[in-house]
Amino acid sequence: MSGWDEGAVFYSDQAQFPRGGGDPDHGSLTRHAALRKFKEFIRGFSGEKGEFLYRESLVHNPDHLTIAMEDMNSFDADLADKIRKLPADYLPLLESAAAEVLASLRSKIASETGEMEEPVTGDVQIFLSSKENPVSMRSIGAEYMSKLVKIAGITIAASRVKAKATYVTLLCKNCKNIKTVACRPGLGGAIVPRSCDHVPQPGEEPCPLDPWIVAPDKSKYVDLQTLKLQENPEDVPTGELPRNVLLSVDRHLVQSVVPGTRLTVIGIFSVFQASATQKGAVGVKQPYIRVVGMEQTREMNTNGPSTFTLDEELEFKEFAQRPDAYAKLCSMIGPSIYGHPDVKKAIACLLFGGSKKRLPDGVRLRGDTHVLLLGDPSTAKSQFLKFVEKTAPIAVYTSGKGSSAAGLTASVIRESSSREFYLEGGAMVLADGGVVCIDEFDKMRPEDRVAIHEAMEQQTISIAKAGITTVLNSRTSVLAAANPPSGRYDDLKTAQDNIDLQTTILSRFDLIFIVKDVRSYDQDKLIAGHIIKVHASGAAAAKKDDSIEGENWLKRYIEYCRGSCQPRLSEKAAEMLQNKYVEIRQRMRQQAHETGRSSAVPITVRQLEAIIRLSEALAKMRLTSVATQEHVEEAFRLFNVSTMDAARSGINEHLNLTPEIANEIKQAETQIKRRMGIGSHISERRLIDDLTRMGMNESIIRRALLIMHQRDEVEYKRERHIIVRKA
Repeated sequence: MSGWDEGAVFYSDQAQFPRGGGDPDHGSLTRHAALRKFKEFIRGFSGEKGEFLYRESLVHNPDHLTIAMEDMNSFDADLADKIRKLPADYLPLLESAAAEVLASLRSKIASETGEMEEPVTGDVQIFLSSKENPVSMRSIGAEYMSKLVKIAGITIAASRVKAKATYVTLLCKNCKNIKTVACRPGLGGAIVPRSCDHVPQPGEEPCPLDPWIVAPDKSKYVDLQTLKLQENPEDVPTGELPRNVLLSVDRHLVQSVVPGTRLTVIGIFSVFQASATQKGAVGVKQPYIRVVGMEQTREMNTNGPSTFTLDEELEFKEFAQRPDAYAKLCSMIGPSIYGHPDVKKAIACLLFGGSKKRLPDGVRLRGDTHVLLLGDPSTAKSQFLKFVEKTAPIAVYTSGKGSSAAGLTASVIRESSSREFYLEGGAMVLADGGVVCIDEFDKMRPEDRVAIHEAMEQQTISIAKAGITTVLNSRTSVLAAANPPSGRYDDLKTAQDNIDLQTTILSRFDLIFIVKDVRSYDQDKLIAGHIIKVHASGAAAAKKDDSIEGENWLKRYIEYCRGSCQPRLSEKAAEMLQNKYVEIRQRMRQQAHETGRSSAVPITVRQLEAIIRLSEALAKMRLTSVATQEHVEEAFRLFNVSTMDAARSGINEHLNLTPEIANEIKQAETQIKRRMGIGSHISERRLIDDLTRMGMNESIIRRALLIMHQRDEVEYKRERHIIVRKA
């Protein structure tokens, strides 16, 4: 007989909760009892240390309160169950309970007349939080309708803030009668009655049907914003398009997220009528989630270090102490790829990343490493990219021809229903805190390649389009693969001709590897043996789970290291780095002086920062907080075999030429001058074809063009496709 002495009038709440109707199992918990229990919970719930969590929180933040579902469960499981199953009915009760508790906590204040009166308290917005696992966006169906759901994803679009009426004031055209109608929360509207309830006096004209007009200035409003949440890239099944769901946020949650943020949201799965145009389909509604709790997942790792068990942490720390930890990690990278030990070490550094730094004046220094693989076809470049896509905690894979500037950075899209613009983040924004793999980097259009300059160095993407001016974060590492312009790496050409990318983009890559397909009998035999073994044992390897386990283990280890370790350089290592960098610059200056031209790959301060990042990444692999001299030495070794090797590669034009070749080059120069008048221009391909028809060697013609270019007799235009003869 619980609740018989409440003094409740037993017909008052039948409209709100019809008995046996909306909630068949709601038992004896009436609206009044629920309100009283909610007040009891907010006022009396004490944490582990005996402090009153929610009471304290309300006093400090009178306009909103975050309630953990676990606390509600331990206080009264029945009440928590009601909120899960009928959130739309019980959440307003919880909000009014919080407002009443807040009013009772406030002390009375003196009014203008000197009398003591109750302080005015506004509405309190309730946020819910829960530690349960989020459900997949694909599994949300009709059975979740009007219940609480928790989903995780990445925001790809945010609309402008709109004003949503909570109470609409209606005015009768005929008798000036005023009526207030409550609006449904979320994206629902108000139900306006058809007729006026004014009783006409004798001789008075009765009110017609639909007499109401809305008085906007007398209505009450709250802020409302719609977001688009897309599945996390790592949760999308292979070959499927990522799903997205509409979210509506109101009051204090408005403008708290930008596109590209990873979110976990708790909300009420609801529906709204999409548009008035679909007249036939009355029963078909558009689903959306009305958010009642939202948390941003941490910057670097998707789940935060707290998700690692103690056993895992011990295992990771034990592994990091092993003397062969570095070698073992490198052997786990691309285990099916033969050779390329230095590329594997560089990719290990890219996956672990250096340390982010925030300077006192607000400047951010990036900790992410960028690597470029340049070279012959069939040297496993794309395989490395695919491996990184699978192994990195967050990764996006794109191809050069298939990606535009807007697709990589961010695009502005006009919404069809409201005709307003909103932002959608591209690949660099979606991979925030992870890796972007770009294949066929050289096939990208130059204007698209320029778009990622800012993302690679400043780690932000600035947008100023269609009235939207904003800055999005893209703290990503870039792993790019490219072929030389002629398809294969040509040793007869200079480094500039082989690496046909602009200096501006090359200097942003920390390591540039030139991967050559070296033809040697022993090497070919080993590679062929390895590939045949992989193909033969492929079926057997698929049955074993150790490779998949190893991949998962590596992913977890990378996540753990990135989240829990931020190494810094030791003093000795810093001093050694300084001396070595000055020495390299000296060497490059000398080389430029001797050859009379600068190197294809610039050595700038960015490269010094690159070596610092590599040293930190090497220290991070061993979970040490200080990068020592041996880490710096290994970083220099990697830098030498990659970027420095690329800078020195190709032929040196000032080799001692034999008299015959020198004579042939002279003849080629004469023919080129005959073929091209001063000021005329021709495509390089056509010129070479014409001269080869005359019986000349192509490499001789190219060398002659190089020498003429050095003497400033010809110049290249349109990315070296067109040659212009100068005076």
